[in-house]
Amino acid sequence: MTSLIKPTYAMLKHGVLLDTSSLDRGDLDLSRLKNTLPDWTFYDQTQPDQVLERIAQAQVVISNKVILTHAVLSQAPQLKLIAIAATGTNNVDLQAAKNHNIAVCNVRAYATQAVVLHVFRLILALSGKLMQNHRAVLDGHWSKSTDFCLFEHIPMDLKGKTLGLIGYGELGKATAKMAELLGLNVVIARRNTKDTRLGRLNLDDLLKKSDIISLHCPLTAENRHLIGQRAFSLMKPQALIINTARGPLIDETALYQALREKRIGGAAIDVMETEPPPSNSLLIKARFDNLIITPHIAWAATSARQCLIDKLSENIESFKKGKLLNPVT
Repeated sequence: MTSLIKPTYAMLKHGVLLDTSSLDRGDLDLSRLKNTLPDWTFYDQTQPDQVLERIAQAQVVISNKVILTHAVLSQAPQLKLIAIAATGTNNVDLQAAKNHNIAVCNVRAYATQAVVLHVFRLILALSGKLMQNHRAVLDGHWSKSTDFCLFEHIPMDLKGKTLGLIGYGELGKATAKMAELLGLNVVIARRNTKDTRLGRLNLDDLLKKSDIISLHCPLTAENRHLIGQRAFSLMKPQALIINTARGPLIDETALYQALREKRIGGAAIDVMETEPPPSNSLLIKARFDNLIITPHIAWAATSARQCLIDKLSENIESFKKGKLLNPVT
């Protein structure tokens, strides 16, 4: 998706990348990005009280997760473009950007394979009860078995089970394709009551029907804590939930209670409400054997991050020519 920008910005000079360490660990080629503007400043990390000073004279700002508020954007008179180094846009006040004539773009479809692979790593680990079986071996249960195998934790057969997808964009569609190869039946949550397409269910019906639920929707004010106490009460007792999207889509207290009370079969999350999470997080301290937490790593394959950098470069190059790729305002 593109939109025309008038006037063109061929003479843009200064850009700032606010959180380089969240993208590059020394394993990426940044040369194309550096060549998009005559002058770049790359900061490893930027704290909230440093944002204004660092973007005040910038014409282009790249942010992965650094929050750009109305107060900050109103005091950045030179700023012409915010290039979000992600697909999600919840770290930028989009209305404020629009009010101040600041173009905003994001990056899409850069980590599809990486994220989908991680989704299925999590599904297979949970459904196969890998953590429970591994622990049983370490605890000596297999060594004491009277049979050649140990039947304490029987894996779930995926064939014929139902995978419910909440969110059916790039990642949701790719997840559905992989699911079908594994013999899973796929159902998709309706976006609204007017959506009558085959295979679409309202959220309550999807929660009741699904053996596995995977979240692939963006975070908005409306869907914060979309999966909470009520949602868990509708799910099957052995249902699994996967979240590689945004942490606040799930109410972590409600998830903790559902796992503690064995109201669902398990959960695997790559994202949390606060990142990095506090050391006293209920979910981390609980150490449930049917809960897998990975550190927002699904998207982070080297090839995916390099693709992200290249697409950021393309966005900036196009903007200088008067075309905004992937606009979000």
